[in-house]
Amino acid sequence: MKPWDRSPHRRRYLGAAFAAIGLVASLLVAGPAAATPDPGDAPRSERVTKGQAADTRAAIENGEIPGVDEIVHSDNISHLTNIPKQDLKGTNSDLAFQGHYAFAGNYDGFVIYDISRPKTPKIVSQVLCPGAQNDVSVSGDLLFLSTDSSRNDNSCTSTTQPATEKSSWEGMKVFDISDKRNPKYVAAVETSCGSHTHTLVPERRDVYIYVSSYAPSETFPDCRPPHDGISVIKVPRRAPEKAAVVDFPVLFPDGGNPGGPTNPGVSQTTGCHDLTTFPDLELAAGACMGDGILLDIADPAKPRVIDRVEDNVNFAFWHSATFNERGTKVVFTDELGGGGAATCNDRIGPDRGADGIYDITGKGDKRKLVFRGYYKIPRHQADTENCVAHNGSLIPAKGRDIMVQAWYQGGVSVWDFTDSSRPQEIGYFERGPLSADTLVGGGAWSAYYYNGYIYSNDIAKGLDVLKIDDKRTDSARKVRLPELNVQTQPDYR
Repeated sequence: MKPWDRSPHRRRYLGAAFAAIGLVASLLVAGPAAATPDPGDAPRSERVTKGQAADTRAAIENGEIPGVDEIVHSDNISHLTNIPKQDLKGTNSDLAFQGHYAFAGNYDGFVIYDISRPKTPKIVSQVLCPGAQNDVSVSGDLLFLSTDSSRNDNSCTSTTQPATEKSSWEGMKVFDISDKRNPKYVAAVETSCGSHTHTLVPERRDVYIYVSSYAPSETFPDCRPPHDGISVIKVPRRAPEKAAVVDFPVLFPDGGNPGGPTNPGVSQTTGCHDLTTFPDLELAAGACMGDGILLDIADPAKPRVIDRVEDNVNFAFWHSATFNERGTKVVFTDELGGGGAATCNDRIGPDRGADGIYDITGKGDKRKLVFRGYYKIPRHQADTENCVAHNGSLIPAKGRDIMVQAWYQGGVSVWDFTDSSRPQEIGYFERGPLSADTLVGGGAWSAYYYNGYIYSNDIAKGLDVLKIDDKRTDSARKVRLPELNVQTQPDYR
């Protein structure tokens, strides 16, 4: 069987099973509701060739892939509900969790859901605050929001403005969420090249934020090369309005991976895309465009690189990182095509646009990242479906390394990497293509396990809630967390 052959054991049902939720949402705005979304905030679309469209239609007719918008899943996955987008119509992005709440980023702001009853989530509030990507995380009474879109100011009524203008603003926003129905915008910190993503290192009195950004230019006054590190912000919990950048550690003193033409098809390292911290182990893993790194964060204000790896054969863009439960492995993702291309097909193959699994060997400053294998979903996707490895989290199953992960229109995959060199999918959920004739950007942006359920923020369709029933993951149901930011990895043990 070829790696992209369709599993014969799919359970199908037509359409999205929307629950009758009767939500009453309030749109919260810090000023007049006159914000202008960024260009590209809606899912992108582009024509494919007549041959590609014909192949997609034939694959649907032959049952090789689901029909347009048709939902399919493995027998061990249940689709409990979907909450469509309401007032915020932009691209859905990342997720965070606290108690019985889920916080969902959207390029137009963020949404807070009450998930005390996972089968029937309810929208508590929606905050209009445009500024892609609006990567979101929470700690105590504070919510943090990334802005990687050049704006005319730092308000929630800002409009787009070229990064070539000195007055333009990008960076981190801080909200007080002590009242979930009425979040309050309390602070803003401008950072070099904005904040594409961010990662927390929470302490009792302060929250440290590692801000990842990239793509500098000599024409950008606040984002000039070299941009070879990350911004570190310190936020006092009792006085978040005093949040400020405290350092910019250089992670690549030699400039990092030069990319093409030295390494054709590989991104030049001009910053980091995402970091994941493991505070209890004083470790972090960084996905930095052309490089993967392991960091010591014993001093959270001054992270330092322990080891660095490159894959100039199969990795195009190091996108994100996930530790296993014991902190002895790191799964790095390659976002080949930037999330907007069809890469889950025979032409691309099983080793590109995939996960790379690395074991951590040695001790202390002699620790090394050692490559063991690749994982990519084994289900064929059409040329009209953007599909590539994206955001996921551990399912804290006892004695096993299991992860749930979003693959855009490849859906949600649950996979086991206990044997680092022989990973395998054990469950999945996906929809058919958004279109059989056009490549329309969509699908699952993030898919995370939290307190017994899987939550997926679909770019176009809204929030999906899934449940897995499998003896390999049943032990995870006993693990209950008061808070989860996936990029700040908890010690599940």
